[in-house]
Amino acid sequence: MTDQITFPDVVTLAVPFFIAAILAEFLWIHISGRGGRYETRDALTSLIMGAGNVASGLVLGFIAWGFFMVLWRVTPLDLGTSWPIIGLCFVLDDLRYYWVHRFGHRIRWVWASHVNHHSSQHYNLTTALRQTWTYTFTFMMVVRAPLILLGFHPALVLFCGGLNLIYQFWIHTEAIGRMPRWFEAVMNTPSHHRVHHGRNARYLDANYAGVFIIWDKLFGTFVPEQDAEKVDYGLVVNLGTFNPLRVAFHEWVAIFRDMAQPGLSLRQRLMYAVAPPGWSHDGSRDTTAGIKAKHLARHPEGRGSAGFTDG
Repeated sequence: MTDQITFPDVVTLAVPFFIAAILAEFLWIHISGRGGRYETRDALTSLIMGAGNVASGLVLGFIAWGFFMVLWRVTPLDLGTSWPIIGLCFVLDDLRYYWVHRFGHRIRWVWASHVNHHSSQHYNLTTALRQTWTYTFTFMMVVRAPLILLGFHPALVLFCGGLNLIYQFWIHTEAIGRMPRWFEAVMNTPSHHRVHHGRNARYLDANYAGVFIIWDKLFGTFVPEQDAEKVDYGLVVNLGTFNPLRVAFHEWVAIFRDMAQPGLSLRQRLMYAVAPPGWSHDGSRDTTAGIKAKHLARHPEGRGSAGFTDG
């Protein structure tokens, strides 16, 4: 077993591609008048959030890496780095991503980090760069622990995670409609991911996939994009600000404000951190499950075809 395994930083290498693709999408929208919209302040906020994500990784990345290396030294397994092992790691890491992403919508503490990615009311390639500054504090690094304990080297696991992020970049666009049916059946696509960014009751908390949409179909969280219902992007209650600091930290502030309310039990205070977003001790707010239930009560005809889940 060796600790000295390195893989290229594929996300950094992909930055020129990101820039070129954003420029191409912008020009396409400007020339054709189709495929979405760019708003200067919104795009700038997304770019600043992306830069902050890189900076936080440089400052705090040693925490996750140190944790992974402790696990690596504990496990007796070493699967190596052959091409079949890299492929298997990529698939299993995508399954890991699905669950981290799902936790990010169902556990408020994790949502506090992920919410900034959903805060844009526009959907273009800059939205892909609107990333968290506070992922380390969600402790979701522990979801990668099984992969390392199974014998996948930490450097390989992070390499596969980088490939996963690169794949997800191109699906943040309205400039691409639906892909061929076979591709839509297996892979995550712009159509599937537009649904994920929707604030429509039909579309809430669906399509958590990173690369393979089969996870959503397997675990009951898949909702197809409907031609009859255009996706309305953003949050259930939109922020109404382009301030990157508010985008990055508003939900953390809200959690601690809720937990500090007078007269709550210890359990109620804890629930404000770990219950789904929208939970309240007095029932005065709605979770996404509640919003969907009310929508179905008003539109029962959609129950059989809308793809609603309890995800």
